[in-house]
Amino acid sequence: MTSRALARQPDPGAQQEHVQEIDPIALQIQWSRLVSIMEEVDIALVRTSFSTIVGESRDFAVILLDAQARSIAQSEMSSPAFTCSLPGMTRTLLKEFPPETLAPGDVLITNDPWLCHGHLPDICLVVPIFGRSGPVAYIAMAAHVSDIGGRMDEFDSRDLYEEGLQIPPAKLYEGGKRNALLYRIIETNIRFSTEVIGDIEAMVGAARIGSARYADLIADYGEPALALLASTILTRSEEAMRRAIGRIPAGRYGCDITVDGYNSPNRIVTGIEARGDSLHVDFSGTDPQRTDGAVNCVMNVTHAEVLLALKSSLTTEIPNNEGLFAPITSFAPEGCILNATRPAPVKSRTMTSIGITQTIFGALAQVLPESVQAGSASFFSVKCRGSYADGERFGVYMLPAGGRGASLGTDGAAATPFPSNGMITPVEIFENRSPVLFLERSMKTDSGGAGEFRGGLAQTIRLTVLGDETALVTLRPDKVKYPAKGLLGGADGAPGRVTLDGQPVPIKPLVLARGQELRLDLPGGAGFGDPRKRDRSLVKQDLDLGLISPEVARNDYGYEE
Repeated sequence: MTSRALARQPDPGAQQEHVQEIDPIALQIQWSRLVSIMEEVDIALVRTSFSTIVGESRDFAVILLDAQARSIAQSEMSSPAFTCSLPGMTRTLLKEFPPETLAPGDVLITNDPWLCHGHLPDICLVVPIFGRSGPVAYIAMAAHVSDIGGRMDEFDSRDLYEEGLQIPPAKLYEGGKRNALLYRIIETNIRFSTEVIGDIEAMVGAARIGSARYADLIADYGEPALALLASTILTRSEEAMRRAIGRIPAGRYGCDITVDGYNSPNRIVTGIEARGDSLHVDFSGTDPQRTDGAVNCVMNVTHAEVLLALKSSLTTEIPNNEGLFAPITSFAPEGCILNATRPAPVKSRTMTSIGITQTIFGALAQVLPESVQAGSASFFSVKCRGSYADGERFGVYMLPAGGRGASLGTDGAAATPFPSNGMITPVEIFENRSPVLFLERSMKTDSGGAGEFRGGLAQTIRLTVLGDETALVTLRPDKVKYPAKGLLGGADGAPGRVTLDGQPVPIKPLVLARGQELRLDLPGGAGFGDPRKRDRSLVKQDLDLGLISPEVARNDYGYEE
């Protein structure tokens, strides 16, 4: 773009001028400003949120979309699968509420799992940003709220209606005015109204900040220049993805795994078909949806996980946007566990969806070993709820992570989630907001799968309760039966385990009382490559640091001091 496009354009007439191209420097400056806007929205949401799941675990995403509701920027820490599903959700809401019917101050809302990201606690908002003649951009966000009503357990729902409050596409604000009835409905159907309503209002406030910053961009560059910027980002990103896909030899590459599920395991079957500069992912053969556990996944979540895995493999240096998605399609048979039909129970859909990235990496390992990662442990979900003696209620949430899988040239990171990128609630925050006391949080020796590149270590967490209060603990453990899978000769990560006073416990809500000890041994990340090829100095270093035991060093790595 010429220098004219970098200058302020206060004259409306000047803004109408058609800009033909953007030079690389201008593109970088303007693209970076879009990302910085979303970083400010992200920070505002964290600082004004009420719950630990949003403010500490950061289980949310904020994205910017252009006038056609195509995503063009996001904050760096946004939950990656959210950012892949929010554009489709936004376009669906805009069919219900066409852009020409929207007004400044409108805020759209829904938590429909088949529109958003697969279960009711994920509340999604869309805020239009207005130019001279209507919406010129949108801010969309999703956040996992601390409660949505329904059953308190994670798995035993028989259908969606047992899982909590459903919010159909609606206006949360209309012309800047609160929808008082909708707020009352939400408050009446949830247990922790202060936290949930506080988080929703934090989302609205953060989006308004983003809208104001985008208005500053309009003042600086004009609407035509920003429309060209969006088109350029999308076009160049699509071209980059097509070039990356073109490195894959034409053909079909498959992988299937078994995941823990609930009551019985589930099998995910994945086939990737490379077609020149496009990819198609087919899940035919995957197990049917379940009626005896809330581990079903809806298709928009399945596709989002596909996009996440392929983007992280093929175009790691490009900020996420929808142009990267254009060459990728996916299919799962209707009624299978990756394309469940309404009203299937879906509350714990991550028990299934997290396996998708592992199958995609497993398939691509055959042709792009340098671009994939061994299986990761992801996270456990831990909720503690109850009341103090004076009647005051407490509710805290954390997402402790297991180990991340290794990749070619890099050991897996310890206690780091993947494919999500949330954070664990700090011990001090958790203890300050509940009667729960942490007895231990430590790295677990030998939990990372052996390999030329070692899997990331898991962590051990031990909890108890102080005083006479009790805490109702709801758990969603994973990879207890089927651990993270190694790649190209690497060993699997260690499985997870949950015990109460040393005894295994069923995956049901449990009451933790004074004197009892709940222990969470999270699963480890898997190894990559033959362990016997690991650099001897690295094996010694792992041994000296206590990351592996002498037995593992000798038996798995063939190391003798």
